[in-house]
Amino acid sequence: MITEYHRPKTLEQALKLIRRKQPNTRPLGGGTVLSAPSAEQVAVVDLQGLGLDKLAHKGNKLHIGAAATLQALMEAEGIQPALAAAIRHEAAYTLRQTATVAGSLVAADGRSPFALAMLALAAELVLQPRDEKIGYGDLLALRAEKLRGKLITHLILNTQLKLSVQYVARTPADLPIISLALAQWPSGRTRLAVGGFGRAPALALDGKEASGIDEALENALSHADDQWASAEYRLVAGRALVKRALAELKGN
Repeated sequence: MITEYHRPKTLEQALKLIRRKQPNTRPLGGGTVLSAPSAEQVAVVDLQGLGLDKLAHKGNKLHIGAAATLQALMEAEGIQPALAAAIRHEAAYTLRQTATVAGSLVAADGRSPFALAMLALAAELVLQPRDEKIGYGDLLALRAEKLRGKLITHLILNTQLKLSVQYVARTPADLPIISLALAQWPSGRTRLAVGGFGRAPALALDGKEASGIDEALENALSHADDQWASAEYRLVAGRALVKRALAELKGN
């Protein structure tokens, strides 16, 4: 339940509100999460007036305002086609028009195609105050603690990476039962992220090349049991998806 609403005109005003110890105060982007019915009482700081919705290319990096919508990022020039497809799978068009990039990543669980892709791409978040930079993977496990009193202002994404996102779901429109995202740098560096279960997608591999990917996948899925599928099923499917992803990247 939202008990207070603030719409600051400056970043400094927003940070002052967010850093309060009481009441519990959170940033409000598109409102798709905080506007949902909840017994928890929160004060919200609307970010719409702070100009945090811009996207800008700087060399081979895309700087993404935290309040940019999923639809805006999906339509951005130069992003990987697999990332655009992951965003499309994340939410329907109407929701993509309001859900923000930062809000979606902070609220994501393990079945989020968008969070999975951003984890594989080693997306970097910039926090205020003090221009603190943190990798999305380093944020996931302790989101509440690491964001307390801080505000994500933008994200940085390398647009020169190759990306493949593969998944198995009950229907094409359903969220995944098992999913993986494979990103490769021009240098050969390879990151494999797995999802479709749990509280957050997990990084299975980050190496100079793709060697060891089978073992990394097995380790990541060893305890991936839930009501949707067994770990054994996810491992069998995951191995097939890895082969598909490697073939796709090789062909690009």
